[in-house]
Amino acid sequence: MNEVTFGHVIKSVRVSVVAEVCGLTPKAIYKWIERGSLPRTEFTGETEYADKIAKASGGKYSAAQIRRIGKQQLVM
Repeated sequence: MNEVTFGHVIKSVRVSVVAEVCGLTPKAIYKWIERGSLPRTEFTGETEYADKIAKASGGKYSAAQIRRIGKQQLVM
């Protein structure tokens, strides 16, 4: 079974598109990918990036899926 990673979600929508809809730079989005998660502010209700990414995905991913996948931290 292939597990969908946070990086896969972001790259399938395209980093530049995610950056634009979230009002951030592509560099900031690459930092999310490197960490394997959305920023803390997404889980404290300060931001709604998952909703914006879900809309940009055209229905491929829901906001709930993105939050679940984006909450998993990379274990080093």
